[in-house]
Amino acid sequence: MTVRTLQAIVKQNLYSVKIAAITSRMARTSREARTIRPAPRRRAAKPVAERPASGRRRPAGETPYHHGDLHDALLAAAERVLERDGLPGLTLRAVAREAGVSHAAPTHHFGDLTGLLSELAAIGFRRFNEAMTAAGNTETQPLMKAMARAKAYVAYAQARPGMYGLMFRTERLDMTRPSLHEAATASFEGLAAAVSLSRNEKLTGEALEALSLDQAAAIARAWSLVHGFTTLLLDGRLKHILHRLPDGTGVEKLLDAMLKSTVRPQGT
Repeated sequence: MTVRTLQAIVKQNLYSVKIAAITSRMARTSREARTIRPAPRRRAAKPVAERPASGRRRPAGETPYHHGDLHDALLAAAERVLERDGLPGLTLRAVAREAGVSHAAPTHHFGDLTGLLSELAAIGFRRFNEAMTAAGNTETQPLMKAMARAKAYVAYAQARPGMYGLMFRTERLDMTRPSLHEAATASFEGLAAAVSLSRNEKLTGEALEALSLDQAAAIARAWSLVHGFTTLLLDGRLKHILHRLPDGTGVEKLLDAMLKSTVRPQGT
């Protein structure tokens, strides 16, 4: 065997050894990659009931919006804000803050600010009508009933100026909302019936759907007188008249004199 042949054999053996070493390393790496490692431990998820409704922390004293009495609680809060801060201060956020609930609660119950104001005005009209009806029921004579209702009209506005003002801000209300439409209609029908009785007429039900010009004028005149008087009184515009009256003559006596001079039975 020649030297050249021996060199070739040695070279071939060295090449085979290198190949074997590389193959061995690859096999070992593959086995290590296939080794199953334990999965990382995960925190147990909180039950849904324990999770907050939103990402923010609920302030102290704030309660979730979904409890049984919240609809009425929001309306009561809205009335407090209205009487304290006026209509400009009555916002959905202000009501939620007053009630101690999430900012989403008023929207959930009323849709928007118009919805909330409309429901609040409906409450106002119902109380308004109840107060006038109760006052009218204390009298037996038709003319005195009408006058008692007028005094209750003014007294209600003085006691709840914010609510009274809201009730007649029709541009801020949805008058088609059933609760508001029903309450406002009942209030008007009570007024119309009282005025008609003072004129020795009886306008109720279907009779109110078709008024004569004279009947309509009588209702509009009485309403304009009382509503105008109330507005001037609340705005402080009557002080120029009141301080010139004799001692002991106040708002009620002035209203009495106005009503007696304008509300007369028909034919007198």
